[in-house]
Amino acid sequence: MDHSGMGHSDMDMGDSMGDMDMGMDNSSTPILSPDGVDFSNSTQAADFLEQLLNDDDLKVIGNDYAKKFWYGVVTIIALATLLKFLRWLTLQSRLRQAARRRQEPARPRSVFSRWFATLIATAREVAYLQFTPTGRFLWFRVPPLGTILLLLSYGAFVLALEFVDNNTPGARHWQALGVRAGWLAVAQMPLLVLLINKNNVIGMLTGASYERLNVLHRWSSRIMLLMAILHFGYQSYGWQKFGLTQLEWTTDDCPTTGIAAFAILLWMNLSTLAPVRYWSYEFFVVQHVLSFFGFVIAVVFHLPSTAYGSRIYIFIPIGIYVLDRAFRSLQYIWTNARASRATIVQMTGGVTKIRLSNKAIKNWRAGSHVLISLPKFGMMQSHPATMLSTPRSHNGDLVFILKSHKGFTRRIMLGANISETALLPHSKEESTSGQNAQVVETHLALLDGPYGGSQSDFAAFDSICLLAGSTGVTFTLSLLNDLADRVSNTDKRLPVRRVHFVWCVKDSSWATWVSEEISAAYEKLHAAGIEVDVSVHVTCAEQFTEAGNDPKECGCACDKSQGPCCCVRIDDEDVDAIRPAETVISTSEKKTAIAEEKTVQSSSSSSSSNSYARLRTSPRPTGRRMPVLPCATFYSGRPGIRDIITDVLDGAEGESGLAVCGPIGLGKEVRNTVVGLSDERAVHKGGRRANGSAAQGCYLHVESFS
Repeated sequence: MDHSGMGHSDMDMGDSMGDMDMGMDNSSTPILSPDGVDFSNSTQAADFLEQLLNDDDLKVIGNDYAKKFWYGVVTIIALATLLKFLRWLTLQSRLRQAARRRQEPARPRSVFSRWFATLIATAREVAYLQFTPTGRFLWFRVPPLGTILLLLSYGAFVLALEFVDNNTPGARHWQALGVRAGWLAVAQMPLLVLLINKNNVIGMLTGASYERLNVLHRWSSRIMLLMAILHFGYQSYGWQKFGLTQLEWTTDDCPTTGIAAFAILLWMNLSTLAPVRYWSYEFFVVQHVLSFFGFVIAVVFHLPSTAYGSRIYIFIPIGIYVLDRAFRSLQYIWTNARASRATIVQMTGGVTKIRLSNKAIKNWRAGSHVLISLPKFGMMQSHPATMLSTPRSHNGDLVFILKSHKGFTRRIMLGANISETALLPHSKEESTSGQNAQVVETHLALLDGPYGGSQSDFAAFDSICLLAGSTGVTFTLSLLNDLADRVSNTDKRLPVRRVHFVWCVKDSSWATWVSEEISAAYEKLHAAGIEVDVSVHVTCAEQFTEAGNDPKECGCACDKSQGPCCCVRIDDEDVDAIRPAETVISTSEKKTAIAEEKTVQSSSSSSSSNSYARLRTSPRPTGRRMPVLPCATFYSGRPGIRDIITDVLDGAEGESGLAVCGPIGLGKEVRNTVVGLSDERAVHKGGRRANGSAAQGCYLHVESFS
């Protein structure tokens, strides 16, 4: 007996392929009835089972609904591509208007642009909202509401395809449900691979980078698992209903191969859960790839030889995967043909700063990242790292900051240079001299990328706020550097008027990580007439407080009477409550340099707009200047997110842009704050700001790390 839940036919290949292209109504096949069948008679039972499994018509219908699934997917991708294109045109129009010295280029003026801005603002209020828990429930992540609605729509669409017009009468009712579920399950395989490729067509068309599509990859796999469960469950019930289960399992190998494929698919879904990924990501990646190949092999054996229409959904993802790996391999060889030498320096706060030059990587978008491998510290291991530099900064070198955790990143930190001068460019003569041998020690570095950088062009916004926690500054600083490079290397004016750069750190000494980069960007933007406000919020401000019994002098809930500050690390994930910064009440006498610092109000900064003070609903906490980063104002405690964003929105004369990179709690807080403020102001829906002018939109881009 040669049949399967996916299809069975005695037709030759030509007839089978011909039938795949023609429709067939359920009523065209005689209704199968168990009446008069003696199931105790093995011959009659076998004949009935063969008729039950003969799905010449069902496989045609199943293939038709698999095609409808792809019609729906292509339609959604096309709509997303259209929205991306319209958005790109809007941003390009702003850049052109600013170059022509038009007033308020970031404000929508035409009827279409105002209508489009209203549509986008309404969608953002829904899409940005996020309810994910933090703290002890770090492993349980809930996507933003927009992603949830997209996933629910996807699931509803697949279920509708499964049950709509699928009420076959007679004994084949459950068989019809099972066969269509099988077709819908296998039809999703190309989509799974498309969503995970680092160079994928969906990302290029929609503007979403591969890491943002990963959540869709995981949930489409889970819906595929649901379809596999329905496929097996409905057919098994149909066999059991007539007492044919044992006969089917003993005379057909499709159930056993199907169980094998199902088991692998189940494992692949379970292993993608956060606890397994966090336990050992390297193990997760290796086993996931091996499991995928095992799943493909099992499915190939499960599909019957006559169901050629279903095999295309196996061959296509295999081809997509092979092409992606081939392209990435060629890209990897080209990038590393001339090996890069990385200079690695150990910085305060348990981070490592890496600088290298790569002849093949000369252009990249702000916010892009690479997968960096340092064979000396871990063979076959790589780590994602965002480039804080731009093609025009650092002499074209790539600069990264890696936080030391365990394993690979810890080995890198322990093997790094101690002197920060190692990051400075050295001449060939200096590099070969004995006295600089320690300073210029370099390591072989292999790169894969760059990838990412999917955010909108922040140069096209009127007011910008860049918020970062800990090493998340690499992302926001790359955006700041990009703006600074563009205003200093062209005579064209940009729409940007105001920039507020906010950085949360555990200790003020962490500002040394990127003090030179921030200062250089500040000077370039300030020279171009752009208002710049740099704020550093120190969550464990030892130098801001005196030892004593006040448990909250440093802006956190630790008791200083019990010893040194033991604040929660800003790079940890338990930041579900972003508390406002507290006023600095005293200074430390530990260092003479701090005694020379002067207390300032951020609104008195030469780069701050007077509108900040006028439009604030409450006064900003007192801050101070510090020698470690003279252009910045330092505050004790975590930032008041709502006040910061309110400053940006109330002072904007066009659309604002917010970028956030840090712990998931910080991203969630910013998301919900933006939604709340946009709703209060009825952005682009007739709402007014505090000064009486029309409320403008706010674009938000969030990057998170764990």
